[in-house]
Amino acid sequence: MAKAAMETITSAVRSAITRGDLRRAERLALSYRGESGATPEALEALSWLARGFLNNRRFTKAADYAKDVHRLAVKLLPDTPLDSNAHLATALGASIEVAAQVMARQKRGSEAVRFLKRELSRDGTAPIHPRIRKNLNLLTLTGQRAPELEIREWLGPKPPALAELRGRPVLLFCWAHYCEDSEAQGRVLVRIRNRFERQGLVLIGPTRRYGYLDEERIQPASPRREKQHIKQVLAEHYAHLSGMAVPISEQNFVIYGVSTTPTLVLIDPEGKVSLYHPGKMPYNDLAKRVWNVLS
Repeated sequence: MAKAAMETITSAVRSAITRGDLRRAERLALSYRGESGATPEALEALSWLARGFLNNRRFTKAADYAKDVHRLAVKLLPDTPLDSNAHLATALGASIEVAAQVMARQKRGSEAVRFLKRELSRDGTAPIHPRIRKNLNLLTLTGQRAPELEIREWLGPKPPALAELRGRPVLLFCWAHYCEDSEAQGRVLVRIRNRFERQGLVLIGPTRRYGYLDEERIQPASPRREKQHIKQVLAEHYAHLSGMAVPISEQNFVIYGVSTTPTLVLIDPEGKVSLYHPGKMPYNDLAKRVWNVLS
């Protein structure tokens, strides 16, 4: 395979999947692995293939590729730390996610939970713990007591502890300063807050530092510089959410499994999770869920 093609194997596989051409995606990924071996780049391409088959409900194929990627990625862990190789982190995280989702869709939820808990305890997987926790939360968090937030640093008013808000519904809006989807969700939340704040809804916007100012990691930033940047983004893009408490903590993102931004967590007046939703949510859908907990 030509050098240019090898450098873009993941994008080529993803492009084929987007077009619905799983046969071509599979051919590209397997050809690259055959030529390059089980490199992190090859495993990342295969992990996208597993996701493609999952999304097309071809569960056997998805599970087989996820299992293969997982086995090979774990072999690489001792010599290739996840925090130093984004390809391997993506590959291993996706293999765990696909395997768990296949189990869940096949009504093997208990098995999926055991698998995810085992992966959380595996040496070397700390950098992908939010992603593993997200999938565990999707299976187990709804109906459970909402974990408390770590409140050591914040912007805006000091965030209250969740226990102090018992009796009122709380909406956690977990967002990232570089994320366009978070910004789009913010516009939805303006309408949500305007409609439900008088009825007691409390909006809290947890975020975290990433060590850089942009999603591509081109502009690294010191903790002080990044906090100032988050403050600036709030002022420029979330001005209509002024007054929202914004705790800054990586631990909150681990606990709530925020590997996808935005992530929305709706907590009912009893302090239990009513909704756990990674990704954007339309106004009408979210408003209905808030109305239900208020009712």
